[in-house]
Amino acid sequence: MHTVKFLTLLVSHYQILAYVVIFLGLIFEGEVTLISAGILSHLGALNVWFALCFILAGGFTKTFLGYHVGKIIHDKWHETKFLRYIEKRVLNVTPHFVQKPFWSIFISKFIFGLNYMTIIFSGYEKVDYKKYLKAEISATFIWAPLLLGLGYFFSYTALHVSREIWKFSLVILILVILFFLFDKLIGWIYEIFEEFYEN
Repeated sequence: MHTVKFLTLLVSHYQILAYVVIFLGLIFEGEVTLISAGILSHLGALNVWFALCFILAGGFTKTFLGYHVGKIIHDKWHETKFLRYIEKRVLNVTPHFVQKPFWSIFISKFIFGLNYMTIIFSGYEKVDYKKYLKAEISATFIWAPLLLGLGYFFSYTALHVSREIWKFSLVILILVILFFLFDKLIGWIYEIFEEFYEN
């Protein structure tokens, strides 16, 4: 039976690749990559400070690229069904996006699956770039260490259950699922709050 030590040694052996995966993961995904980086940092497979540097670099790259992709989409394909879907999704959760873009962008960082759409929508709507950057960067500086710490906590908890890799992985999976369910609940509560606030 493999233990967690096997995973630690494996990742340590391919550390540079792991940091590259973290960087790319932050551009194309986010939450799972961050939690995984926290878990691997807690296990000692990654240096937490290097991991955080790659996390922030990936997060900021997504911030800059996403906005400019949104602007390009607006200029070339502003009447497509996909964009109407993104607009509807963003405005359902953050109906005050046009009036209060800072808070809508900031809060979207903490609702799973919404931030990517909000970033592109910000570029699409050509939100004031300084305001957009201020909201995204300040949210990233809170969001990144928070989820990295959550990964630390998940790893700590799973190690107390078992050091055998499959049981450890199962505990991690259960904790991640619970986190996403909690995040969905928070997103749903926020939507209801916005709906009542609007009325």
